[in-house]
Amino acid sequence: MAIANVSRFLDEKAESQSEVAALMVPRGRTSDGAIDYLRLSFRELAAEQNEWARRFRSQGIGKGSRVLLMVKPGLPLIAICFALFKIGAVPVVIDPGMGLKSFLNCVRRSQPDFLVGISLAIWVSRVFRKSFRSLKGKVKVGGPLGRVAAEFREEAAEETLVDDLAAVLFTSGSTGAPKGVCYEHGMFEAQVEAIRAQYEIQPGEVDLPMLPIFALFNPALGMTTVVPEINPSKPATVDPKKIVQAIEQCGVTNSFGSPALWSKIGVYCDSHDIELPSLKRILMAGAPVPPSMMKQYRRILPNGHVHSPYGATEVLPVSSVSDDEVLEVAAERSARGEGTCVGRLLPKVEAKILPLCEDALGADALANPLPVGEIGEIVVTGPSVTKAYDRLEEATRLSKVIDGDRVWHRIGDLGYFDGDGRLWFCGRKVERVVAESGTFYTDRCEGVVNVHPKIFRSALISYSENGKTVPALVLEPFAGMYPNGHDEEETLLNEVRALATKSEVTQGIEHFFLHKGFPVDVRHNAKIHRLSLAKEFAGK
Repeated sequence: MAIANVSRFLDEKAESQSEVAALMVPRGRTSDGAIDYLRLSFRELAAEQNEWARRFRSQGIGKGSRVLLMVKPGLPLIAICFALFKIGAVPVVIDPGMGLKSFLNCVRRSQPDFLVGISLAIWVSRVFRKSFRSLKGKVKVGGPLGRVAAEFREEAAEETLVDDLAAVLFTSGSTGAPKGVCYEHGMFEAQVEAIRAQYEIQPGEVDLPMLPIFALFNPALGMTTVVPEINPSKPATVDPKKIVQAIEQCGVTNSFGSPALWSKIGVYCDSHDIELPSLKRILMAGAPVPPSMMKQYRRILPNGHVHSPYGATEVLPVSSVSDDEVLEVAAERSARGEGTCVGRLLPKVEAKILPLCEDALGADALANPLPVGEIGEIVVTGPSVTKAYDRLEEATRLSKVIDGDRVWHRIGDLGYFDGDGRLWFCGRKVERVVAESGTFYTDRCEGVVNVHPKIFRSALISYSENGKTVPALVLEPFAGMYPNGHDEEETLLNEVRALATKSEVTQGIEHFFLHKGFPVDVRHNAKIHRLSLAKEFAGK
């Protein structure tokens, strides 16, 4: 079995790009209003990694140790993650915004050996002692600017294999309880190579990652990480002015974030007639990207493009689609109710569309995929596909298909391939509405009504009428466009009804509701909690 350790990427860049900025962490403003950054070179970041590795080893943390990481985005987060990789320990990363009850459930299930965290994290572990009873030790970490290394000193890396556990990353829990996903060192390497090749990322580029975990790819890609001024537990509260300032001041070439974030930034750029010429690419993910937003960014990015990678915590990336392909081919088809185009599969990734099934699947199910154009369950295999959930045997059994030495992941999404090899997303399996009149799919139905100029987004939900399940659409107007009074509400609802009757996909929908702000996931603030909406409108 081949030896691989993710930490080697930072060690390599400490040699090949020793004086290039690896990390820029905001620490205030200068007298002229510019962002004041703590700047570390790749060699200095590697020194931080090595010092943390030594400290952890002295605390008894080593190969196979599970380490719950509760650190704010910034210098310690990246340095500590690579230090844990280096010594063969396993960082356990749980979203901070999922709520205390869910968070504590995740801690109990993952059974960490050590806690590495800020003062608040140490306090939480004391107050909720039962949830943290597996801990053997705790290591306190300072703030986002905290440095520990005075000079560069070598530190040997543990010899880990490609299939050794590297990290446990938790899903957002947007359509169920959060689950820990087991990542191996080889899977991280496959992700790095896939992202580098797909988007033609070059060493020396500058990245602004608006999901903290994505900053971990940058040392491997040779990109400078600019830490954004953002609350990771509530990303949609971002101040777009601060993001635009960082992009302009640092010459950012690449950025990742959810459509909810880029929607706010786009409105700000339009209202101030701002272009962002340094950006080569924006990666928008976490929820489908409206074609209207891609069109909006055509003006904002004179030298760049929007890309939407598709995948999940368990398998990323699967496919990718660019703004060109969406606007030239897919947008019109989405408006007709054909779903959301998520592009073509990346090299080395294979996907099949299987008939819907709620039970576990064996390898024989892979032999009879559905034909082109027919909607079914998306299953994926490839070098970055994870093999198991952490300590959840039943969830692993239901989500994985073992095919010899290959593992296929049932992504939980529904879709189909078109005749040109593009993958189309039709919605989550658990969110489809099965009625007497047929099956309704979220992204097909919502795409029809989302073209209305006053509708920001919509949500297909299951609704009960006379004891029978029927589909309904909940509509969220753009900010500032919510109707004033009953008459305006009825006018807008009637306009959307008329739009829906023109498509075979939505003709069977008779119930429409308005909503001022959808419940969304904690990670991206973009995935709609349709099941929660269904409960909210039950009986109305």
